[in-house]
Amino acid sequence: MRGKILLVISLMMLCSCNQERNDMKKSPGKETVLKFVEAINTANIDKLENLMSDDHTFVDSGDGKYQGKETMKKAWSIYFDMFPDYKIEIVDMTESGSIIGVFGYASGTYKGLKNEMNSNYYRTPASWKAIVKDGKVKHWQVYCESKMADEIVERNK
Repeated sequence: MRGKILLVISLMMLCSCNQERNDMKKSPGKETVLKFVEAINTANIDKLENLMSDDHTFVDSGDGKYQGKETMKKAWSIYFDMFPDYKIEIVDMTESGSIIGVFGYASGTYKGLKNEMNSNYYRTPASWKAIVKDGKVKHWQVYCESKMADEIVERNK
């Protein structure tokens, strides 16, 4: 019995080590997306600009399309003014060729206005589609319910 337990423990440790090694093996596409998310989470517009392709396209949750780095620099600046603590929390990622799927949560506090009821804060399940080419994010599309954030903005007008 003791031998079986040691065998099971050894197999569990081996599986755990293999999983850790697989987690560390991130593709160049995933690495680019992780850097892009880090730039978003730190509201670093210069870093975002450097990670966007010249023909970058952003698609919002309402299917609005925005083209180009300059357009997106302005758009991110406006969004970070509205939600200075905007964060993307990654739960999982998947990859198929140049397409990276990101799954998790989006959150933020309108204008940083915190109160006891936390009524200016939202956190919602979200996913993102990224297309990475030559180490740059060519396409960034968000899929989430934006109703909570929209209501917070409207309530604070």
